[in-house]
Amino acid sequence: MSRAVSLGDLDLGPGASREPVRAIATPDPSVPPVWVQDQRAGVRRAADLAGLPVVPDAGDRAAARAFKVRIPASYLSLIDWSDPADPIRRQAIPSAAELRVLPGERADPIGDAAHSPVPHLTHRYPDRVLLYPTYVCSMYCRHCFRKESLNEDDDRSVALPRLGPALRYIAEHPELREVILTGGDPLTLSDAQLAQLRARIEAIPHVRLLRIHTRVPVTLPTRVTPALVQALRGRLVTAVVTHFNHPREITDDAASACRRLREAGFMLLNQSVLLRGINDDPQTMETLVHELVYTLGAKPYYLHHCDLTRGVSHFRTGLDEGLALMKALRERVSGLCVPHYVLDLPGGHGKVPLGAHAVRGREGDRWTFEGRDGRLHDYQEQLGGPAAEREREGELGPTAERERKQELEPTAEREREDELGPMAEREHELGRERELERELEPGAE
Repeated sequence: MSRAVSLGDLDLGPGASREPVRAIATPDPSVPPVWVQDQRAGVRRAADLAGLPVVPDAGDRAAARAFKVRIPASYLSLIDWSDPADPIRRQAIPSAAELRVLPGERADPIGDAAHSPVPHLTHRYPDRVLLYPTYVCSMYCRHCFRKESLNEDDDRSVALPRLGPALRYIAEHPELREVILTGGDPLTLSDAQLAQLRARIEAIPHVRLLRIHTRVPVTLPTRVTPALVQALRGRLVTAVVTHFNHPREITDDAASACRRLREAGFMLLNQSVLLRGINDDPQTMETLVHELVYTLGAKPYYLHHCDLTRGVSHFRTGLDEGLALMKALRERVSGLCVPHYVLDLPGGHGKVPLGAHAVRGREGDRWTFEGRDGRLHDYQEQLGGPAAEREREGELGPTAERERKQELEPTAEREREDELGPMAEREHELGRERELERELEPGAE
């Protein structure tokens, strides 16, 4: 009979395997599934952090008490504990920086509550809604834009009867085509709960697509079992939107989970968050999108600019940096690998694509965007750490400044100045020289 793995069973030193730890397979029904063992063996509360190879200091422990912490053992095994800036570690382990709040940061940065006509539902866009069947996650990410709302709820799923008003709202609005399950993480529900919820949603005739936003294939991939996949199958077109932020998260188990979802006929997409020191350089982002497409078969869908969530300024890049990163990415990868770089405007005004066509003005760190409603909305950057210092001191350098100006220039100007290329530009100059010579010839009119 196998036993659950524990933190003590894991070699979490610098030379540890980067692949998830597996329990010994057993037919004994009294033994919990591997994914349950994985959760139980990991960090489930702030006190468990004391058992890690690198014990968090007092400030980090204070952050763990302020915001929920949960990390499966398999995700812990990916951390290089010898590197304080390890990208896996920074996404999972609480940091004292989370307690530093800048003036423009918000508890509800994208205005979920402002667009919630009934409990457990957000209706921000005309043809789709967000439905929250649970506020539980397999791992509580340190950059999460809903970290404060998740903090307010206990670690239980929303009972299906409590979703009644939300499901009635969907049924009474025939303009709705998509229902997006979010949370929390919907794949933390039991198979039976998922099957029951799917059946209730697909009984609404005007709903065409079920979308599932989940980080489970990243942080707890063994949860994606044949039984889970079967619970999600039905009449609706189903899209699973994963959340990989770094290439090292793409493990063998993650690839197996994504393959199982793909083979079930589900659309597979990915949304990432642009995170300082984690994926904000062209090489890392290039590797990430290549692995998403070529290894997982997942289309990079969105690259979110880090929201104005309270206590995450240490993860947030400047918009200039994000625009420069996307320019570099477009030059390095195929269009299939390029995500939409988007900003969720504070106050619930929706996403805007970040590019020259959405930017309508800028004064210092205050940007003006045209929203989907056709109106202008201001966005005040809230930068902490090195980026803010560089902006204040003008140290971003001429290259970043030139790239920013090129992004904001009209297309025709860019075509004339940049896109003709040196050969075409030289031919244009030679043609003009020949015209001048003819004008100076005797007898010319």
